[in-house]
Amino acid sequence: MKKIISFQFLFLIVFLNFSHAQQTAAIVDYLSSKAITLNTSAELSPLIAEAGKRKLVLLGEASHGTLEYYEWRAEISKRLIVEHGFSFIAVEGDWASLYRLNKYVKSLPGAPASAVEAMKDFSRWPEWMWGNTTVADLVEWMREYNSKLPDDEKVGFYGMDVYGQWEAIDDLLAYAELYFPEYSEQIAAKLACFERFDRDEWAYARATASGNFSCEDELKALLELMANLGEEIDAEQKAQHFRAKQNALVVKNAEDYFRLAVRGGSPSWNSRAEHMWFSVKRLLELYGTDSKGIVWAHNTHVGDARATTMASHGMVNIGSLSRQELGSNNVFINGFGTYSGRVNAGSQWGNTMQIMNVPRAHNESIEYALNQVGEPAFLLLFDEADRAHSLFGQYIGHRAIGVVYNPRNETGNYVPTYFTHRYDSFIFINKTNALKPIK
Repeated sequence: MKKIISFQFLFLIVFLNFSHAQQTAAIVDYLSSKAITLNTSAELSPLIAEAGKRKLVLLGEASHGTLEYYEWRAEISKRLIVEHGFSFIAVEGDWASLYRLNKYVKSLPGAPASAVEAMKDFSRWPEWMWGNTTVADLVEWMREYNSKLPDDEKVGFYGMDVYGQWEAIDDLLAYAELYFPEYSEQIAAKLACFERFDRDEWAYARATASGNFSCEDELKALLELMANLGEEIDAEQKAQHFRAKQNALVVKNAEDYFRLAVRGGSPSWNSRAEHMWFSVKRLLELYGTDSKGIVWAHNTHVGDARATTMASHGMVNIGSLSRQELGSNNVFINGFGTYSGRVNAGSQWGNTMQIMNVPRAHNESIEYALNQVGEPAFLLLFDEADRAHSLFGQYIGHRAIGVVYNPRNETGNYVPTYFTHRYDSFIFINKTNALKPIK
């Protein structure tokens, strides 16, 4: 009897492996017929033509330390700016720190002398995410492009994330002393509740864990005060007040994020996602009715969460929120992926950056299938027929590498995904390289 059971179990394994191999081969054949080989920016034209029609273009990445993702995002962004008049780039970075780059690309008063000079002040880990040579080259290109435009048409570069609250506090206090000195003490008093933790957000989070302490009310009152002060400004102060109000928003939402993070679960993730989406909406409003925006963030932030198991955990992201609010016809999402290569990451949060090997993707992932297409780099564009196809009506693993990475533990790095539903297009690079941090 045991032999019969063993034989049946072995037969089941063989059958499942054969079935999976057939499914993978069918996916490979289908995607091979759609693949557009990428050698230069010129081959991006089908993507640019479609994305250029949308109000918002979300450009993902499968890691925070891969050179090719940044290079292709830069090329896409340049073409969207030049050919379709996009107004700004918002990235998964800190508002206050990255505002130095915005000042530089727009040649604003007090701007640093170069992109690299601005980046040398980036002090929050992981510095390489925005302090790298590819972003520096893009920022220099944006400054040159903006030099030919009137001030009100210059393209901006911003951070949209919830982190960097201590720099945001410094920025906000400086603004209050300069423009609203009569309110500076009141603003400082509201910030003091959060600031007292000596720039240690996790100390604040631990203090709130008992439920007996919170700065939530003080920071909500701060936002109300900033909104009221906005009624007193003239047109020339509009940009400065927008910057100050965003700093206040970062501080308030950082408090919310860290208070929730210490409790675990999806609420803290959603708090951060909602902050990033709200920040993008504020930029679209700042630039006017006809404005268009570009977002750079991880695939897990821009690839529609509803097309992944994130949704079953109650999680949202910029991709799902923007499609729901603006409509899918106004949002274009491009994802990225690789089969193997090298990546910048840390073994633990805050550890020294290492250049790590990215192992070959496992054989039940979309990256494994894409590798078999046989092109070094290619573009896929998806339409409703692709989404309706039975091949993509089930989850498939899709690799996601964070700033903390352990190549020896790949199991948890794959997000079950309805591939053609999560994105409007996808760029696959078979073998990738690590970013080059500025020196």
